[in-house]
Amino acid sequence: MKIHEYQARNLFRKYGIPVPDGVVCQTVEEVKEKIPNDDKLRVVKAQVHVGGRGKAGGVKLAKSKEEAVEKAGQILGMDIKGLTVEKVLVAEAVDIEKEFYVGLINDRNSKSVTLMASAEGGVEIEEVAKTNPEKIIKMPVDPTMGLMDWQARKIALQLVNDPAQIRQVATILVKLYKLYVETDASLAEINPLVVTPDKRVLAIDGKMNFDDNALFRQPEVLAMREVTPDEQKEIDANEKGLSYIKLDGNIGCMVNGAGLAMATMDMIKLYGGEPANFLDIGGSSNPQKVIDAMNILLSDTNVKAVMINIFGGITRCDDVARGLVTALTTIKTDTPIVIRLSGTNAKEGLAIIKEYGLPTVSTMSEAAKKAIELSKKKV
Repeated sequence: MKIHEYQARNLFRKYGIPVPDGVVCQTVEEVKEKIPNDDKLRVVKAQVHVGGRGKAGGVKLAKSKEEAVEKAGQILGMDIKGLTVEKVLVAEAVDIEKEFYVGLINDRNSKSVTLMASAEGGVEIEEVAKTNPEKIIKMPVDPTMGLMDWQARKIALQLVNDPAQIRQVATILVKLYKLYVETDASLAEINPLVVTPDKRVLAIDGKMNFDDNALFRQPEVLAMREVTPDEQKEIDANEKGLSYIKLDGNIGCMVNGAGLAMATMDMIKLYGGEPANFLDIGGSSNPQKVIDAMNILLSDTNVKAVMINIFGGITRCDDVARGLVTALTTIKTDTPIVIRLSGTNAKEGLAIIKEYGLPTVSTMSEAAKKAIELSKKKV
């Protein structure tokens, strides 16, 4: 689960990590109400779950209240990488003397939480990792001990020289680790962490992600969730016993079993297509699941063709066929569908499908090729 920058800053503040003052607004009128009538320099920042806001025009400086209102009006409603900006953070602008990156991640290689830091602050750390990986400092943290003060100081010494700043940075790192662990986070970044001309150390921007499997014990974090329509669809699918993840392609996939689902997507890619989703209906022999799956697939306007690939074990092919016919009778779609059934009761299932007039194929490669062909014909 992701949260917005302003929500990460609120958590930072709760754990004693210093951040500049700011207010969150959803309308221009709200900006007028909440911002004092003065000439302080402020920054107006789009709040969306995506990077690259600055390059997209979603971060603007304002030299007065009037400018802040104007800039907020320009940003609210804008599209950034397919997401509409519905909130802006209007925050105190800060003079920066030095800037750094610090972050915590779950590192599979070290099998531990790893603290990362870099003097290359203010830019995407992924870009630094590609171009200058030697500039990223990494320190695995023993989960039984946590981040020790001496470890935090060791990292801080590689970022700043002033003793007072070393203490400030080290303190922030220890507090960030405490926040990370206590909220079941999977990512916590401060980018940039800055030193101001008056030698304060502040967290200017923050990003946090959380383990979805731990949300049941994190009510405060869960209350911050603002789901997109696609995320809501994934949540709804999960409640119906389906594993669904939306992708960027145009060929909808319905498969039983995660391994077969991955192989199906690979096959589509192999022949030049792009899968629109991962959708695993699982091993249950329940026609209702097929109906629910088809409703989800066909609600995606990007889907130009659907490939159904079922290997019957526990899942019976005739049950899948009945569910599919029921779903299509209700939905009435003109989206082309290609079906491959194999395994338990495949013969009976194929008979039901053929009676309804849907195309069937024998192999997975045939299904992928046919789905790609049909997707190109549907505008």
